[in-house]
Amino acid sequence: FSSTSSARARFAMKTLFLVRHAKSSWDNAALPDKERPLNDRGRRDAPKMGERLAKRDVKPDLILSSPAVRALSTAQIVAEKLDYRRKDIVVTERLYAAEVDDLLDVIRQLGDELKCVMLFGHNPEFTELAHRLSGEIAHMPTCAIAEFTFNAKSWSGIDSIKPTQILLDYPKKS
Repeated sequence: FSSTSSARARFAMKTLFLVRHAKSSWDNAALPDKERPLNDRGRRDAPKMGERLAKRDVKPDLILSSPAVRALSTAQIVAEKLDYRRKDIVVTERLYAAEVDDLLDVIRQLGDELKCVMLFGHNPEFTELAHRLSGEIAHMPTCAIAEFTFNAKSWSGIDSIKPTQILLDYPKKS
């Protein structure tokens, strides 16, 4: 009896990670915005943040990424640290140059069987979304990871529920 109720309780939890891409390069001004790669600091910070998540045994059911090179590169580096197959990362235009309401639509449409989802994208949208989900977060530096845990069975009304837990981590946080 107790194992069934604890399994049901676990099923009722949803964890959302918003990951702002690592530091990108502005070296080539001729590159289109979507094509900007990570710079040296970004290539150092992304694996460090992935390792922090791995130490906590974070296991995403789904990783969604903006198609921008800097976001997808960050997603691939973090995914590798979490033993998540790169080929399973879902690239969606809906995470690039999106409005907060569009990002919320992406989240609301997630399958309810998914318990842990990571989105890789951009500012200012990710900071705005994090702030909407929890007034506690006012800024997400590059490669920041905002984690929200909700007591919910469905993603469909996630923006109307207060998170039960909020964590914000970023490379310069000790």
